[in-house]
Amino acid sequence: MIDSQLITQQLDSTVSSTHFNDLGTRYGGKVRDTYALGDQLILVTSDRISAFDHILRQTIPFKGQVLNQVAHFFFKNTADIVQNHILEVPDPNVTIARRCSSIPVEFVVRGYLAGHAWRTYNQGIRTLCGKTLPEGLRQNAKLPTPILTPATKAVEGHDEDISREGIIEREILSKDMLDKLEHIALQLFDRGSQMAASQGLILVDTKYEFGLDHNSTITLIDEIHTPDSSRYFYANTYAELLAADKPQRQLSKEFVREWLMDRHFQGLEGQVLPDLDDAFRIEVSTRYIELFEKITGQAFKPDTHKKPIERIHSAILASI
Repeated sequence: MIDSQLITQQLDSTVSSTHFNDLGTRYGGKVRDTYALGDQLILVTSDRISAFDHILRQTIPFKGQVLNQVAHFFFKNTADIVQNHILEVPDPNVTIARRCSSIPVEFVVRGYLAGHAWRTYNQGIRTLCGKTLPEGLRQNAKLPTPILTPATKAVEGHDEDISREGIIEREILSKDMLDKLEHIALQLFDRGSQMAASQGLILVDTKYEFGLDHNSTITLIDEIHTPDSSRYFYANTYAELLAADKPQRQLSKEFVREWLMDRHFQGLEGQVLPDLDDAFRIEVSTRYIELFEKITGQAFKPDTHKKPIERIHSAILASI
């Protein structure tokens, strides 16, 4: 684990946003800046952090490096299941990827009754995205088998839950394509669960995004098994906390949402987005680094360049 003093020294040297005019058309997402350059995409993972569909004003040191490298770790370890978009990782914050046409469905796989699934279940609803859930489950309980709960990808606002039948009826995907993607998503979740278990963690739920490359080959895109797209519980305290109906110890950015809720912000109209103080920024950075080291079993080796945006630009230019 790196020293908090190193994080403190990096507070003013983060990647808030990039604007590289020589790298093609730019699209700024919540966390990534994407540049379309010919048949390639240049993905710059920034240090921005979002919650409740809002980008917070303050950045988190090393967060972009953690996310990009965790994703790379899992892309590399699942390449035997499905082709992914990675061509090169020339910098801790950068992935150069093959350009794909995006499939407009998020493939959310859930192995446990947590988060959105629990909130739905707790309202008395026993069907989620066409999947019937058994009676008598408690929060964070393991489901009889992992389930796919897809969502349509919204251009603006929140994604929308949808069933398999809805996807086919609305002709978003053919049944054949949906079957293939569901099979791949469940294989990826199984692999991620095995890898998490080897590190004393439980992969609770996650999302996968797919695209088609220029040969119409199914390709895993975006990110995989990162703390921004997944929820992890600690395995050694899971059963005890479940039996006591206590919150699980988890590695995810849920604690950021809780910090915001404690300050009366959930992204609702009229609520004021609070600023993250430096002490909390350091804590968030520490937790992201902890997840990297816990899930990969590797020591995090940060790049502490004082002008990271210049470093990133130079690395990209040297690789394209």
